[in-house]
Amino acid sequence: MRIVKGALLAIAVVTTAAAQAPEIPLTDTRLTVHTLLREDIFAGFMDNDTERMARGEQNLEQLLQLRPEQRAPLLAWKAGIAMQRAVRAHETGKPEDFTRYFKDARDTFASARQLASGNDGVVPIIGGTYAVFADRLPKEHRVDAWTEAYGAYSMLWKSQGANIEQMPLHFKGEVLGGMAQAAQRTGRTEESAQFVDRMLTSLAGTPYEKVARRWKDDPSSVATTNLTCKNCHSAGRLSARITAVNK
Repeated sequence: MRIVKGALLAIAVVTTAAAQAPEIPLTDTRLTVHTLLREDIFAGFMDNDTERMARGEQNLEQLLQLRPEQRAPLLAWKAGIAMQRAVRAHETGKPEDFTRYFKDARDTFASARQLASGNDGVVPIIGGTYAVFADRLPKEHRVDAWTEAYGAYSMLWKSQGANIEQMPLHFKGEVLGGMAQAAQRTGRTEESAQFVDRMLTSLAGTPYEKVARRWKDDPSSVATTNLTCKNCHSAGRLSARITAVNK
């Protein structure tokens, strides 16, 4: 149960749709670093909103000073930003920039792992970041990226698999979907099929079931579809959280 708190918090974070963020109270310790950063960073991840991404990065740097005890998850977020920039550099034909950002992302993830306590959300940030971006990397890096994702999701599964049915829908869907897709992308087809079947039963009636059914019925869709990020939170979660803690 050691990583459940961070996992429940951050596995949703790395698949959350971006929203217009309010003024962000970085000094309010009632708000986690994940809550404070996710909307701006995901505006960059999902919508390529460079202005919001820059604001998220600026807030991250301030949080590194304000909350040194949260350095591990903050470095994981920092690595995610570098990975997004690496992917964008690749997609816009800038190989030198790609190489620089990709190395930075991997090195910073490694630093986050070294500092991680096990319950700070580092593992799900790593797994979720690779799940978002691995298929968009140059082909020669995709297997290694999915191997990283598989390792992260496997850690979550080992820790929480026995209790997965009691977990919130988003966490359950992301872990099962992440395991299924990372297993498939790394050649573990039998294991992937088992997790797809588990999605069909455990996630019946949800968007996760719909895409899992497509994987089951149409194998040709597997290479071009994603099993994660199917139950993203509605916009304005930071605003709602700020309102809640101020009541």
